[in-house]
Amino acid sequence: MANDREDLFDKEKQNELKLKVERKDGEPTSAFKGASLATLVIGISAYIIGLFNAAMELNEKGYYFAILLLGLYSSVSLQKAVRDKEEGIPVTNIYYGISWFALLVSILLMGIGLYNTGSIVLSEKGFYAMAFVLSIFAAITVQKNVRDTQKARERA
Repeated sequence: MANDREDLFDKEKQNELKLKVERKDGEPTSAFKGASLATLVIGISAYIIGLFNAAMELNEKGYYFAILLLGLYSSVSLQKAVRDKEEGIPVTNIYYGISWFALLVSILLMGIGLYNTGSIVLSEKGFYAMAFVLSIFAAITVQKNVRDTQKARERA
């Protein structure tokens, strides 16, 4: 009877181990990938909810939304270009330069927009700035995780 219980326990343990997906060498952990994705969703959601609830004109809301999209796209594009260069994948200087330019312009436009707007208080300006920075950083991290996971699985 005791052996039957031990055999059953061992079989359950083996089944649990089979269900777990093994992490490849160089692949980020599931916890890190999940935290990065959650951070991206939280940052973008907070920014958009803040825009939706803001007491500003629709054209101002569109301006800040467009800056968020430009910042997200340019940050991921720059991360990819930097990573490609590091790995010896050809990247044209024009693409690399445009990626840097677009990211810097998005940050500059965000700063200028927040500095010049009179329709929101200082604490809201800080909120938008932090949500913007959080979203950009999280987008870079999520893209890096995707690339690291893909590369680790290709090697295996």
